[in-house]
Amino acid sequence: MGRVQGKVALITGAGRGQGRSHAIRLAEEGADIIAIDACVDYETMNYAMATPEDLAQTAKAVEALDRRILTRQVDTRDLAGLTQAVEDGVAELGKLDIVSANAGICSIQNWDEVTPQLWQDTIDVLLTGTWHTCRATIPHLIANGGGSIIITGSTAAVKGQAFLTPYVAAKHGVVGIMQSLANELSLQNVRVNCVHPTGVNTPLVAGFGGLETLLARNPHQAPCFVNALQVDMMEPIDVSNAVLYLASDESRYVTGSQLVVDAGNLAR
Repeated sequence: MGRVQGKVALITGAGRGQGRSHAIRLAEEGADIIAIDACVDYETMNYAMATPEDLAQTAKAVEALDRRILTRQVDTRDLAGLTQAVEDGVAELGKLDIVSANAGICSIQNWDEVTPQLWQDTIDVLLTGTWHTCRATIPHLIANGGGSIIITGSTAAVKGQAFLTPYVAAKHGVVGIMQSLANELSLQNVRVNCVHPTGVNTPLVAGFGGLETLLARNPHQAPCFVNALQVDMMEPIDVSNAVLYLASDESRYVTGSQLVVDAGNLAR
C-alpha cells in the first residue's frame, strides 16, 4: 500500500522540473494526478518554459506507473480557467485530496534592472497564481472532508537574497497565504504548509543566468547563495520526498509549517 494510495493530487507547473517530479513521486505512492501547466513563455524571462510536449511526457511517466492522470494547459493567472480545470479533474478522478501549488518563474538581476513588467509577471505567477490555485481547489478539499495544500516556497521566502527582489517579495507573500489559510481552514481539516528548497537542478535555474557576473561585481553577496552541505544544487526528488511527506497521513497534524529542504542554506 502506497503512502498516498487512493488519493488524488493536483500539481501546477507539472510540465517539467519539480512539478513533474512531484507528479511521478506521488503516483509511485498510489495517487492519481491532475497535472496543470501554462506552457507559455514570458518576454521578461531569459529562458523557455515548459511546452505541451513536456506536459505530455509527464502524463506518460505517470501512466507508466499504472496511475490515472488528467492534464490541462492552463495558466494559474487565469482563475476562471484554473477553476474549470480543477472541476474537470475532480469530475474525472472523483475527488481532490492533495494540492501542490508549485508553478513558478525566476529571473536574477540588480534591483535597478527590474522593469515594471518583470515585477508584474513575477508577482502574478508566483503570488497571485498560488492564491488562485488555493482558491480554485479549497472547495473540493472541503467537500472531500479535508486534504493537504503544499505551497512551494524557497530559501528566498525566508531571507532577503540579493538580485532576486521580485522573486523574494512573491515568495515571502506565499508564506503569508499559507499561514493565514492554515488557521482559517483548520476546522475543515485542510492542512496548509510550505516547503522551502535551496537551488534545485531544474530548467528554472536558467533564470539565474548572470549570477556569476553580478557576484563578481559584488562578492560580498556570495555567501547568501552557499549551502552548508557541500552541494551546489539539490535534485527535484529531494523536494518531492518532502512534498510526499506533507501530502501523506504521516503529517496529519502538521499545518502552518515551513519545511526547509535546503542543504543548510538558511543555517549559514
